[in-house]
Amino acid sequence: MSDRPKLLIIEDDIGLQRQLRWAYDGYEIVVATDRAEAIDALRLHEPAVVTLDLGLPPDPDGTSEGFATLADILALKPDTKVIVASGHGARDSALRAIGDGAWDFYQKPIDIDTLGLIVARAFHVHDLEAENRQLAASARGATMAGLITAAPEMLKVIRTIERVAPADVSVMLLGASGTGKELLARGLHDASPRRGGAFVAINCAAIPETLLESELFGHEKGAFTGAVKTTEGKIEQAHGGTLFLDEIGDVPLPLQVKLLRFLQERTIERIGGRRPIAVDTRIVCATHRDIDAMVADASFRDDLYYRLAEIVIRIPSLAERPGDAALLARHYVTKYAKTMNPAVTGLAPDARGAIDGWGWPGNVRELENRVKRAVIMADGKLVTAADLDLAGPDDAPINLRSARETADRMAIRRALARADGNISGTARLLGISRPTLYDLLKSYDLHD
Repeated sequence: MSDRPKLLIIEDDIGLQRQLRWAYDGYEIVVATDRAEAIDALRLHEPAVVTLDLGLPPDPDGTSEGFATLADILALKPDTKVIVASGHGARDSALRAIGDGAWDFYQKPIDIDTLGLIVARAFHVHDLEAENRQLAASARGATMAGLITAAPEMLKVIRTIERVAPADVSVMLLGASGTGKELLARGLHDASPRRGGAFVAINCAAIPETLLESELFGHEKGAFTGAVKTTEGKIEQAHGGTLFLDEIGDVPLPLQVKLLRFLQERTIERIGGRRPIAVDTRIVCATHRDIDAMVADASFRDDLYYRLAEIVIRIPSLAERPGDAALLARHYVTKYAKTMNPAVTGLAPDARGAIDGWGWPGNVRELENRVKRAVIMADGKLVTAADLDLAGPDDAPINLRSARETADRMAIRRALARADGNISGTARLLGISRPTLYDLLKSYDLHD
């Protein structure tokens, strides 16, 4: 087996095949002449980069077979860099190819030197992305099992948690609902010296105010009607481990006083009890509410806040994690297809485009639910945008100016992501000049 990078050339012109073989002798060349051969070669060799002529048999004078091949490649191997070449309506073909997920486009007749540079850059970017995924997996390690991300924003959060975990301080996680705060809290516990103790979680917003005190502090037998036995509270159950207080912002003020006393003295009294009980429990809490505003309007005690928020970690929303939506979607398709619809093998190009363009107000929880439902409802092998039901007639802007602005924003964001933030590359993908792109970025306030 060769150690050289594998390049799959999909081209039905025998003369051009020979020319490309000769030009790219630094790669291990695999050649296919039609869609069936291309897919077989893709499965067998798993090339990092593919050059694809859109004019393939049985439609050598058109582009239909080429676009079908592109869709199949990206469905099977989404990370493959596909460089599309065509002389058929070059500009329209280029826009459609990039929109369907091609990495780059080149117009025939082919200039070997220029195409060689594009191919080399594609291999370089593929290697960087693979290294990034490997580093992301390494950064997560066993302590972040179940957390899937390649976004720098989330990797920074993970690094912070791993740095904070050994220190026995209270941690507050701030972020919108569905961003994975409990998963991160469990990861913090697993990375701490308390990993051998219990991880106890309680959602303060899900328990009625009249019962929350008993859930947290426990009660003695006979303390109230129905208290037929002595029961430990969540704080006591987490002795030697970690207590995760989710939605801490929903704790009523009277109970905030008791929590503060526990944090100061590290002892509790069960309801109906008369003796203090020493408890060694680390507190990690979370809320989606604006806790600073609550402190300012006195709906949350500032002294309790300072005890709970010795370290504050802000969790980015899914919309603030470039590329993670598609990464998570592929994971959930694989996960749910195994048990719910084994015929489903991946995401169609229009589904990937819809995922990239959606704002995900419900974050990862919304994404998982939509993909799960889409896998169940899918009729074919690929989950489509229609299966995901990400946009309906009522969601689309009716005003033409609004529709144009929405489309422009989406196209610019996708192009920026595909070009790794490079302005020249983004402008080229969009088919506009750099000054025009700068004007659009300023107009739509898309500068980071």
